Amino acid sequence: MTNEDLWKAALGQIELSLSKANFITWFKNTSILSMENGRVVIGVPNGFAKEWLENKYNLYIIKALKSLAPEIQDIKCSIAPNSHRKNGPETFVKSMDGARPSSIVQPESPLPSGFSRKRIAEKPVLTAPSGEIFRSNLNTRYTFENFIVAENNELARAACFAISQNLGHLYNPLFIYGGVGLGKTHLLQALGNEIAAKQPEKRVKYITSERFTSELVESIKNQTVDQFKAAYEHIDLLIIDDVQFLSGREKTQSEFFHIFNALYQLNKQIVISSDRTPKAIPTLEERLRSRFEGGMIADISRPSLETRAAILETKAQEKGVIIDSASIHFIAEHVKENVRELEGALARVSAYSEFQKVPIGLSLVQKALSDMLVQTKKSVKLDDIVKIVSDFYGVPVEEMVKKGRKKEVAHPRQVAMYLLRTELDTPFSTIGDFFGGRDHTTVLHAVDKITKNRESTLRIREEIASLKEKLQVAPV
Repeated sequence: MTNEDLWKAALGQIELSLSKANFITWFKNTSILSMENGRVVIGVPNGFAKEWLENKYNLYIIKALKSLAPEIQDIKCSIAPNSHRKNGPETFVKSMDGARPSSIVQPESPLPSGFSRKRIAEKPVLTAPSGEIFRSNLNTRYTFENFIVAENNELARAACFAISQNLGHLYNPLFIYGGVGLGKTHLLQALGNEIAAKQPEKRVKYITSERFTSELVESIKNQTVDQFKAAYEHIDLLIIDDVQFLSGREKTQSEFFHIFNALYQLNKQIVISSDRTPKAIPTLEERLRSRFEGGMIADISRPSLETRAAILETKAQEKGVIIDSASIHFIAEHVKENVRELEGALARVSAYSEFQKVPIGLSLVQKALSDMLVQTKKSVKLDDIVKIVSDFYGVPVEEMVKKGRKKEVAHPRQVAMYLLRTELDTPFSTIGDFFGGRDHTTVLHAVDKITKNRESTLRIREEIASLKEKLQVAPV
């Protein structure tokens, strides 16, 4: 077996353990450079990929390679020029991806109506539709330095940082999704601020989808749609926050699609955030959904206890709040939903301390947060959820974890996977292992399917609501 054949076979196994987005992101343009004395040297396109393959996917790679060549004991990654990676499995990755590798130069295609490459060169000064000077809408308080990195957000943060080092050529577009208050806006703003600080000649625009819609409506009313489009075609980094609010707005989606295409064809960077995956956004045009899925997708899930404590410590230092570790741990243990609630809890404790004129301690924290703690969700475990789903649908747990695709079993299994992910933030791999060793992509598909069906189907919505109620009253 040649090195090329070995790597292709290994990639076939690794692909089954990772999400499609992760697999494409980290394993595109890689190859085996050499194999000697049980050590395989893998060629990678840049230092970023080297770090992630060695530190995050080392075990996946060794496991796959050892299953094919048992003499392999170790791997090492080396940054190699394209010519040294000419036998790399780019075509293999491309064939399963359907997306265009960023290293392949695409033929120049016509820009959408209202856009012009020539006009970009002729208009050095950018103005908003109203004639106001261009505004980036960036808030300088958000930086990479004060963003707490943890397992729940490290991929999204790493992708944003990589983009800041190579604007327009890596992970374009980047789609970040996650629940409310988990730090998506912080990360997007940090990326924009990084570019504004390091590359001041670049034009950065941060805007929410609702504001985008409002500006578009205003331009239609004032018959200045061409100016509206022209303003966007000068942007080097376009950041659209909460893109799920484009759902159901056909005209806005159409105009956004044309702006998206124009920027993409000019190698301008586009970063998008949403509270759900592209597949789960209802009434989103298929062509727009396809564009979103054509780049990199990264999620931000709820922070762990340790991360919540680290966030509280950082916020306390920023605001000059003196608080002991026991109080921080108490807040982190009881306020679990998102970063915004953590900040609110800390502000409440700080204000209570000032009003009472006593230092912050555990007793004061418990009093200050007494109302919030009553509303805190009960703690449930993986087994609790599976048992409740099993009882609800009348399908034994033993059947749910077996291999098989019977409809009467598949649906309860998918609902259980969805609840484990959304209620407990259980890793995809853990869920897959519990349900008979299913791979990461199967779990991801199940969660996406139930998320989408919950939006569109009343029956599914009622089932999920009923199951959540049962979780609240279940003995723990």
